[in-house]
Amino acid sequence: MQQAGTGLPATGRDIRVAVDIGGTFTDFEIFDPAAGAVHQHKAPSTPADPSIGLLDGLRQAAARFGFALADVRQVLHGTTIATNAVLERKLPRGAVLTTAGFEDLLQIGRHGRRDIYALTATPPPPLVPRNLCLGVVERLRADGSVATPLDEASVLAAAHRLREAGVQAVAVCLLHAYANPAHERRIGAMLAEALPGVAVSLSSEISPELREYERLSTTVLNALLVPIVAGYMAKLERRLAEAEFGARIYLVQSNGGVSGTAKAGREPARLLLSGPSGGAAAARRLAGSLGLPNLVAIDMGGTSFDVSVVHGGQVAMVTEGEIDGLPVRLPMVEMRTIGAGGGSIAWVDPGGRLRIGPHSAGADPGPACYGRGGTGLTVTDANLLLGRLDGENFLGGAMRLDRAAAARAAQDIAGRIGLEADATAAGVIAITNASLAGAIRLSLFEKGLDPEDFCLLSFGGAGGVHACEVAEELGISRVVFPPHASTLSAWGILWSDIAHDLAATQILPLAEAGPALAEAAARLRQDAAALLAEDGVAEGQRTLEWSADCRYAGQAFELAVPLAQADFSDAGLVSIAEGFHALHRQRFAHDDRGVPVEIVALRLTARGRLPKPERDAVEAQAGTARTQRPVLVEGAWVPATICGRGAVGAVLHGPAVIEEAYTSTWIPPGWKVSAHPSGALMAERSA
Repeated sequence: MQQAGTGLPATGRDIRVAVDIGGTFTDFEIFDPAAGAVHQHKAPSTPADPSIGLLDGLRQAAARFGFALADVRQVLHGTTIATNAVLERKLPRGAVLTTAGFEDLLQIGRHGRRDIYALTATPPPPLVPRNLCLGVVERLRADGSVATPLDEASVLAAAHRLREAGVQAVAVCLLHAYANPAHERRIGAMLAEALPGVAVSLSSEISPELREYERLSTTVLNALLVPIVAGYMAKLERRLAEAEFGARIYLVQSNGGVSGTAKAGREPARLLLSGPSGGAAAARRLAGSLGLPNLVAIDMGGTSFDVSVVHGGQVAMVTEGEIDGLPVRLPMVEMRTIGAGGGSIAWVDPGGRLRIGPHSAGADPGPACYGRGGTGLTVTDANLLLGRLDGENFLGGAMRLDRAAAARAAQDIAGRIGLEADATAAGVIAITNASLAGAIRLSLFEKGLDPEDFCLLSFGGAGGVHACEVAEELGISRVVFPPHASTLSAWGILWSDIAHDLAATQILPLAEAGPALAEAAARLRQDAAALLAEDGVAEGQRTLEWSADCRYAGQAFELAVPLAQADFSDAGLVSIAEGFHALHRQRFAHDDRGVPVEIVALRLTARGRLPKPERDAVEAQAGTARTQRPVLVEGAWVPATICGRGAVGAVLHGPAVIEEAYTSTWIPPGWKVSAHPSGALMAERSA
């Protein structure tokens, strides 16, 4: 059989591909079990239709590494489709149906102040206007019992109004639906009949948990993302079918696991941290293999800078996060993201201060040095002007950078702030590094952690030229540059398994909750089995991980207590209580065994193991001769050693630039770097 689009015959190899689509580049990690190798590839993203860049990149990788598209059995796909749609507010017209009398809930939100020094609070605008938030007659009590039966005539009247308004998505979130989903399910069935083709999301299916506003916000986000993700998946599947590409597609979720396309299409809100969660998974894996249990993982690409923390060998998970100020009550990797990447644009504010980002040149037109029409000075342009990037060999020689265009962009900014172009480029880097360090400080300080106890793990295409200087600003003395640094998020995705998060809200004194928890556990097991079967996971490849959200009676928030097993006997409940006391003492330095413990929710993560590499196979890096190039350091041009990763050897002192196909690493004066047996580079402050 000849494989369309590659010119290569199918070979019968079982190729596994991980893809991370970013705003500027699409990263690929390809595992070839026959060769026992993991290959990396990078291709420009196509923001107008990311499926084009994905398929083009796959074809390029197939031709480069000698396989056919028919050989690919699995594609694990991380994407920023959902995230970008929310950040850019490119969302369809949506509506809300809720319990009559609670139509203002989305507009009221929470009244917490994010900036305590701001004179006025500026909450994010609601995603659904008030005139499309409609009430239906019904009422449930907190225990799920019916106070007011559902009035189906009010549902039909609301459906008529929504049809006239031309909505494309509806979020249904009734009071206390987490305790009894019957009314929401009936409304969902009625809307499916009355509004064919309109996406309907039920809070009892998306986020069956207490806290009405957070549950409503999550359901609204999900409903509005369904048409976007469904449209993208339809394009992708059509293009893959045209290329006779029959691999199974899995989408990466915010929890670091993957799910099949059916689940992702129903619950796209679970994709909001799709790409960055792969980097956190990679960091956790590297923490174990390198024997470095405390790592700050920083992923700097073309558009954003993501920070995740590995403490004691584990990455923290949270049951509630946010995207652009909007709460998302779903399990996700704990991460902080700021708009700072290689494509971030420098500008001058009305006060004459030099500022960087958060707006980005992206992939089209890209930085000025790309020569595609961009005119703004970006972080990448500044690094090129300082000598940290090789304009003749960018992307392994696939792209030449236009230094003259970067210089023109720098001169434009320099004229407005009264500096020379070189000094302006250096200022761009200094401000960027300060922003990156600030994001890391917040991620550590809010957990009571000291930066000096951590190593920095740097990855992403743009991270290597900033990491050592950022570490120095934080007082961190060691930086790890892993193999495949520019595509490490995709590398982390390569090792992923299927993961489905389920929850059942049970607000009861823990000592009395045994029968209710046993019943809830049976229901969650049944739902988990259905989801794993939908993804084609055999029973022998399934594992279940339990946890319980607990709090002291009278507390407003809870802690997630990991459970070794779903044991809700008297002895099992005592064990859960002891686990909660210990966790509370660890987190807050005290516990109170005289106060009763309450259970708030039972959680289950159902995992389906996927075939994957048996070891961290990486390609050997060829050595290249050491040369020199002038680099600007503290206002003076100095000679810096230039070499490939394979030529680093036992020790290389800065100033030096280590150049690879898809990234460069800047080792400043006062730092030294050496090669680790794993293929990583270890940089340390030498002065």
